[in-house]
Amino acid sequence: MELPFLFLSLILASTPLILISFVLKRILGPKIHLPPGSFGWPFFGETLQFLFGKPEKFVQDRMMKHSSHVFKTKIFGERVAVVCGPSGNKLLFANEQKLVTEWRPPSMQKLLRSYETTASAPATNPSHEGDRTKVLRSPGFLKPEALARFMAKMDSIAKQHLSMHWEGNQEVVVFPLAKQFTLAIASGFFLGIQDHDRLARLVPEFDSVSQGGHTIPLNFPGTTFYYAKKAAAAIRQEIQLIIKEKKEALNRGVKMQDILTYMIVASDASGRFMPETEIADKIMGLLIAGYITVATAITFLMKYVEERPEIYDKIFAEHSEIAKSKNPAETLDWEDIQKMKYSWNVTSEVMRLNPPLQGTFREALTDISFQGFTIPKGWKLYWTISSTNKNPEYFPNPEEFNPMRYDEDNTVVPYTYVPFGGGPRLCPGKDYARVVILTFLHNVVKKFKWEKMVLKEKIISDMNPMPAQGFPIRLLPHHA
Repeated sequence: MELPFLFLSLILASTPLILISFVLKRILGPKIHLPPGSFGWPFFGETLQFLFGKPEKFVQDRMMKHSSHVFKTKIFGERVAVVCGPSGNKLLFANEQKLVTEWRPPSMQKLLRSYETTASAPATNPSHEGDRTKVLRSPGFLKPEALARFMAKMDSIAKQHLSMHWEGNQEVVVFPLAKQFTLAIASGFFLGIQDHDRLARLVPEFDSVSQGGHTIPLNFPGTTFYYAKKAAAAIRQEIQLIIKEKKEALNRGVKMQDILTYMIVASDASGRFMPETEIADKIMGLLIAGYITVATAITFLMKYVEERPEIYDKIFAEHSEIAKSKNPAETLDWEDIQKMKYSWNVTSEVMRLNPPLQGTFREALTDISFQGFTIPKGWKLYWTISSTNKNPEYFPNPEEFNPMRYDEDNTVVPYTYVPFGGGPRLCPGKDYARVVILTFLHNVVKKFKWEKMVLKEKIISDMNPMPAQGFPIRLLPHHA
């Protein structure tokens, strides 16, 4: 009797161990070689360090500590692999919709989507931007020929902006005015409205939504996200009013050609039209994506040009030649933009040193092997410009401001200079941004020289870097 009893006792004693082993095996699965790094604190992970430190420093510190190619972290409650260097950029740019797809932080998803999915009006995945990009690409709104048609209007808006907000003033603050300008341009180009300052009056609301897009989505008074939600509602209300006005004009037979009109009249294969709430959300996303990054580039462009008088002189000479080739009443055209090669080299160096956007997220569609590590399916990937743009291996003397890096005689290593991304998801607004920036620069250098009023103004280095005081300047006549 002792042997059966002993046998039964062993079975009973070992059963919990067997169950625990089975459960752990199911939970943990086969052992995989994850990237080095730390998930940080429970729940929050390293979100606070990512958001409230400097994103560039966040990446550089962990590249030095863990790996110069890839490291793991936890941001916004998600396990994230931060891919770095040219190989990381190539991984994402060459594998869009193969290995990775677009992903937005939860706060951005909540701010830029107000409509509900229904059986009669299905919506695209709110965490993906593919539908927005498709809207921009398919009708060719951002192709050179479309931008060329808008050049005269853009030049006129730039002249009007300078006349209203710069001329007659001895001092101006560049960043808020640059945002008014870029939002006025976007209003005319994307929405086709004639009152260009109509949305520019909502700059504080657009700023609030931009700040709330990369934060913890805590919706109670006093939080960044709470004020961003209120701001998004105000913007959405104004856009929906514009949509109604557009529809009334269309019913009267008015012909219009802009992105908003296209979204109103376009239907899918089953004949369904996009709901007004969804149109408003997508238009708000387009405006936010385009206006602050371009305004940031303009502001830092003026900062670096002020600090290097010899660069100002070369830019002034380039634009003076263009002005001399035209009648005083003529506006800029597409051919003029192509002549601004040195100015665009300067702008490119500005965006290398101060990228208007630090990076974006993707989501792994399958397990990804990269640099000897596995990034599991469902993990998020963070793509960051800062892992290459100041690396001396790719940009000798990286802190030196040198526009000649982009001269025709010099070659930039592939996948190292990527302020507009790359691959299929290369920013569709790249040419748009170039035209807006150079049109503004042409008009401002024809009228002014300038000098900074704060000698060592602090730069706030969050997801959208900006001068702490908005870059106040003193306007000077050319003979000063």
